[in-house]
Amino acid sequence: MNLADLPNFGPKSQQMLERGGIKTVDQLRKLGAVCAYVQVKSVGKVSLNLLWAMEGALTDMHWRVVAKQERLRLLLELEDVKKGHVANEK
Repeated sequence: MNLADLPNFGPKSQQMLERGGIKTVDQLRKLGAVCAYVQVKSVGKVSLNLLWAMEGALTDMHWRVVAKQERLRLLLELEDVKKGHVANEK
């Protein structure tokens, strides 16, 4: 299965992930949506819609449902990951 075959994804999403070094569905699963988002964002400009799409692809939910139901959890997790990255860089 290609990344573009995942729910919520298309060729553009696949290209964004590949630019971030994520080339397979297994890589995305291992990273999880939040860490994958941070990795892709580090190499280019992306919106939170990509985070919702990745989480939806991994949990088999439409990205709009993720944005409504999982938004706060994902944003808090994103903050935790960012703090961890900042702490590790010092």
